[in-house]
Amino acid sequence: MNVLVTGGAGYIGSVFVEQLLDAGHAVTVFDNLSEGHRSAVDPRATFVLGDFNDRDVIHHALATARPEAVVHFAAHALVGESMTNPSKYFRNNVGGGINLLDACVASGVRKFVFSSTCATYGPPDRVPMDEDLPQRPINPYGESKLMFEKVLSWYRQLHGLDFVAFRYFNAAGASRNFGEHHRIETHIIPNVLQVALGKRPHCEIYGTDYPTPDGTCIRDYIHIADLGAAHILALEPHASGFYNLGNGEGFSVRQVIDVCSRISGKAIPVVEKPRRPGDPPRLIAAAQRAKQQLGWSPRFPRLEDIVATAWDWHQRHPDGYPD
Repeated sequence: MNVLVTGGAGYIGSVFVEQLLDAGHAVTVFDNLSEGHRSAVDPRATFVLGDFNDRDVIHHALATARPEAVVHFAAHALVGESMTNPSKYFRNNVGGGINLLDACVASGVRKFVFSSTCATYGPPDRVPMDEDLPQRPINPYGESKLMFEKVLSWYRQLHGLDFVAFRYFNAAGASRNFGEHHRIETHIIPNVLQVALGKRPHCEIYGTDYPTPDGTCIRDYIHIADLGAAHILALEPHASGFYNLGNGEGFSVRQVIDVCSRISGKAIPVVEKPRRPGDPPRLIAAAQRAKQQLGWSPRFPRLEDIVATAWDWHQRHPDGYPD
């Protein structure tokens, strides 16, 4: 297929583009590089520098590329920032996304794959979390993603634009060529590995008194390559609707730190801090729908394998990408 990928210079997008190209697809990457990196774009892809908040730019990009499918990763994704600057999140994640959808309709795109988030659920009524849970986001980031999910449903009904929306849990790990380098890093695994690399003096644990076996929060981590594999399956004609993506198994903050220490062979000093407001004790995915309907299955469910690929990439790129 001919596929356009927004946010293809970012963490998840860069690995997915690599997988698409390896599978024989033609790829155009559309990215404004505000969060992504030019050197994270696979050289086999066509790169277009642009921002979908500019309607003329995104319409021209799709009219030129003429993709059969669009995979949409580009978004602002910092929960804390969304609480202090909600306008940024609604303008970009919703308003900019609508510009993209309008360009898809004008260009005759028939399939749209959206990178959503488990943050649309908010604190869950039950764990593991399936797609039938009520969606009650507690921050503008999660709300903006939920709003765009609703827009997608209307565009399918009114314009015939079919879509798949994936609600991610915690993306982690790396491919051989591409890994995780955010300008503001909030994810636990790269932050802990920065300690192992000597780039940080210690890592923090926020809350040690949760009702979990070791008192720290439990989260579901999914390898970046497994996320990408699901998105390739989403391009199939029969794939449609909303799906959770996670391993269905949770690991505590202490477990993550311990595995990072074992894989790296380095001591990881820890500073314990109070709980952060709004952090649920457990967030674990129920991903049976993706397994049953898409034929998807995680190839790297072990935390050790996830961390090992991340550690390999960070050792070879201790300062991340050069641009």
